[in-house]
Amino acid sequence: MDCTETQRRLHPYLDQELDRPSALAIDQHLASCPRCKGVFATQSALRSGIRRHADYHHGAPRELAQRIRARLGTEPKRRWQWPLIGHWLPMGAAAAAAAVISWTAAIQYASRPSDEMLAEQVIAGHARAMVTSHLMEVASSDQHTVKPWLSSKLDFSPPVPDLASAGFPLAGGRLDYVDKRPVATLVYRARQHVIDLFVWPEAKPGDARTQALSKQGYNVVWWKQGGMNYWAISDVNAADLRTFSEAYANAR
Repeated sequence: MDCTETQRRLHPYLDQELDRPSALAIDQHLASCPRCKGVFATQSALRSGIRRHADYHHGAPRELAQRIRARLGTEPKRRWQWPLIGHWLPMGAAAAAAAVISWTAAIQYASRPSDEMLAEQVIAGHARAMVTSHLMEVASSDQHTVKPWLSSKLDFSPPVPDLASAGFPLAGGRLDYVDKRPVATLVYRARQHVIDLFVWPEAKPGDARTQALSKQGYNVVWWKQGGMNYWAISDVNAADLRTFSEAYANAR
């Protein structure tokens, strides 16, 4: 399946409307195409943002049905309906305005690379790599193998320290797509667990303190340091992931 066909079918893919062979074909294409993987992550994040913030999916208020029944029961039928329309016009205009405001807010929210939106993209990238068995494009515990491979395919060179002495051996790396751009993903091990570290340049100067959250069964830790964004994700416990992030920050 090529890029055009994959992107054309992303909406039914997200809604789980495709048959199994078609869904598997898209899985395979996303595993090997960073560009389509980025489009998928953006659409998935936009869809999640709209679902959280748009009001159109809520049911009508109970009072509305009561008022309609009351009017139908107390007023005779009229051939001329302009007064009825006039009565409902303010409510309709308000509802339309509310829908427009909700939609605009959802779009604005989804277009901003907020921490929550970035976390969703990182989680999606990690889960997709685990499910499709596309965890690494370069498999090596040698930092002098992984770093040149990533640097040759990106417009920046990510730090790739060896953290085996801290209990987090390097396993390899791959390309992914976060915040509308290709990023480096370093793969480390923590016993039987996998830690993905997404790395890409930060446009604004300055460092940012470490933050953390737990979502969808994963722990996520992120920080900014030396002109780079760092997002670590794994199913290890939060304390271990924090220890990993500190070891990486001190070793880079």
